[in-house]
Amino acid sequence: MNTDWIAVDWGTSSLRAWAMGADDTVLADAQCAKGMGTVTPAAFESTLLELITPWLENARLPVQIIACGMIGARQGWVEAPYASVPCLPISASLTKAPTADPRINVHIVSGLSQNTPADVMRGEETQIAGFQAEFPKFDGIICLPGTHTKWAHVSAGEVVSFQSFMTGELFAFLSQHSVLKHSLRDGIWDDTAFDDAVSDSLSRPERICAKLFSLRAEDLLHGLNGGAGKARLSGLLIGAELAAAKPYWLGQMVALIGADGLTDLYATALKSQGIIAQRTDSTDMTLAGLKSARASILE
Repeated sequence: MNTDWIAVDWGTSSLRAWAMGADDTVLADAQCAKGMGTVTPAAFESTLLELITPWLENARLPVQIIACGMIGARQGWVEAPYASVPCLPISASLTKAPTADPRINVHIVSGLSQNTPADVMRGEETQIAGFQAEFPKFDGIICLPGTHTKWAHVSAGEVVSFQSFMTGELFAFLSQHSVLKHSLRDGIWDDTAFDDAVSDSLSRPERICAKLFSLRAEDLLHGLNGGAGKARLSGLLIGAELAAAKPYWLGQMVALIGADGLTDLYATALKSQGIIAQRTDSTDMTLAGLKSARASILE
């Protein structure tokens, strides 16, 4: 295998890498659970080498490595300064990471920042760049569901503005660490319960705190089905997010980038509001964005 360069997506909880050929085809891929949040600063280089060393054997050295994600955060390998919107999702000014091994040359993609209202992203900018590479004529809104969901307005190749929502993190906290954990047991997912909760929360987002506690009360008084409870919790939170993000999606072309299960929920919620969203896979968009990042520094 003749590795030409290596693409890396290094988030808080996981690390994934792809060995790339000269024509940007994927020769091999590998991943592990050693995310940025679990690795000490002195161990970033050795952690990456554990994963990619077999790919260096027949490569022309040094191998260029293009990385995105939280590895460029202040607590990461080296801080890759934010680019301020409006701007291209990826610029040619990637940040070089310090390395001791002469076989590798590591560059990290910068995240994006917004001054008012204050907001930041790391990793999603690469997926946005990948989407633009695949759909260069797209002008509208890109939603990236996740722990911290992003809504980004893109136009003329630039990210004009964006907004983040802690919807995924709130779902995890409320379902696992709040009083609701006693009521949200395993069970069969209830599509109707999700749809009704989305509609309820969209129409009256100011009542979400009361609606959340009603999940616990309904279980105590009436034995709420666990699957229906999780569906309602998800619907309430996503509905409140859609209510707040309405200036982004109302009357706009919308694209979703993410894992199937989560994008299914957002697509369903948006469809109830008359929005048929285009859907793409987050891994595919990340890899396309890393290809774009490498191309930008070769120009």
